[in-house]
Amino acid sequence: MGLTTEQWEFLKDLAKLIQFIADYQAGLIITGGELWRTEYQQRYNVDHGLSGTMNSYHLKRLAIDLNFIKGGKVVECPETIGDYWESLDAKNKWGGRWKRPHDPGHFERRD
Repeated sequence: MGLTTEQWEFLKDLAKLIQFIADYQAGLIITGGELWRTEYQQRYNVDHGLSGTMNSYHLKRLAIDLNFIKGGKVVECPETIGDYWESLDAKNKWGGRWKRPHDPGHFERRD
């Protein structure tokens, strides 16, 4: 698959994820964070300790950060939601499984 096709598959799975969250019945709402980063933004993040890599899937538009909110406060994404994301495709990875950096609002598709 080419990059454009991977991006399309990512967005289709993202639409399913958003609907799953809407139906989740846990009082959660989400807001969108970063989907795409320029190399300049990624370099800034690396240089300032906000990211450990210049190989971020955000550079390919294959990752998104979502903000989870409950009762007006930012909360971590529940594991059930991460499990659902990964069940959609073997290429989908959830940042909540990572030990360092633990990034539970991060969802990506590896190409």
